[in-house]
Amino acid sequence: MSVPVDRAVTAASKTAAAPERALVVTWEDPLATARVGAAMSGIDYMRAVAAGRLPAPPIARLMGFELEEIGEGRVVFAVTPGEQHYNPIGVAHGGLAATLLDSCMGCCIHTMLPQGRGYTTLEIKVNYVRALKSETGRVRAIGTVIHMGGQVATADGRIVDDAGVVYAHGTTTCIVFGPKA
Repeated sequence: MSVPVDRAVTAASKTAAAPERALVVTWEDPLATARVGAAMSGIDYMRAVAAGRLPAPPIARLMGFELEEIGEGRVVFAVTPGEQHYNPIGVAHGGLAATLLDSCMGCCIHTMLPQGRGYTTLEIKVNYVRALKSETGRVRAIGTVIHMGGQVATADGRIVDDAGVVYAHGTTTCIVFGPKA
């Protein structure tokens, strides 16, 4: 038997005594930061963000993830899944994992770029292995370059908890643009 949506929502709201939640997100002008970053090598730009000399991009602030580790061809982001990431079935939306993977895989490619070169994602493939929940605790998204060419770069990524349990993994293909060295 199906229950009309308005009756189901009303019933759920009557049983839910939890207070309303709120999330406030602030950020700096991302275009100003991008202009500064264009005058730096990719790894120097990423290190400046990690050190707080340049602001984190708005997506990192919105999703609550932090740049934890940077190396040539490797980047690690971390996040603790929370209720603000939840979908209607009570687990973190797959978009959290996809965004983390897109970020760590793209940024590991960024670390390999000289000044004046850029990239953008052409394709991303995500495999969801298990649900992220607030009980999961902090997870890390680890991106590693597979191939760095003059026009095309590929990388892989995985999201793991402190015990090394995999929650999602993926691959990306990025186009590299701008003047060649």
